[in-house]
Amino acid sequence: MASEHDEGGSGPVAAPQDGAAAAAAVPDPKTAAAIAAAEAAGPQNGESVRVDSWIWAVRLIKTRSLGATACRGGHVRVNGERVKPAHALRVGDEVRLRQEGRERVVVVKRLIRKRVGAPVAVQCYVDNSPPPPPREAVAPAGIRDRGAGRPTKRDRREMDRLRGLEGLSSSRRDAGTGP
Repeated sequence: MASEHDEGGSGPVAAPQDGAAAAAAVPDPKTAAAIAAAEAAGPQNGESVRVDSWIWAVRLIKTRSLGATACRGGHVRVNGERVKPAHALRVGDEVRLRQEGRERVVVVKRLIRKRVGAPVAVQCYVDNSPPPPPREAVAPAGIRDRGAGRPTKRDRREMDRLRGLEGLSSSRRDAGTGP
């Protein structure tokens, strides 16, 4: 029996999906072609990929040499243990990368060897990273009118007070006085 919403009766009606789920389920043709090309260039059945190469290929790090350096420095962990750059990654491994004061936690979904575009790279891992810390709200430096000259001592103190650097100018004064 057809409901009042089924006017044509041409078949089952697809359930509405939110935009993010629909976009993840059906990638656009360019992205699908790029994924196919990346998989063709990637490892075959049962093979693995070097961890430094993979974190570079999925754009977690800018260069492969930076990836190798991060591994040597102990900033990359696979399944909880520090790894060397040549460590073999497999699908399902958890990779923790510490860089720029932030830790990225990703689970490998697809192995690739060549660097790919950002839309394809995102589909190669599941990102379980905590959200990045908020940027510090810093008051902009005082903008002076053109031709106003150098700021006076009073102007500098006001600018420091606006920036929240009040204690800094007093410590500078104290550092200048000696015994």
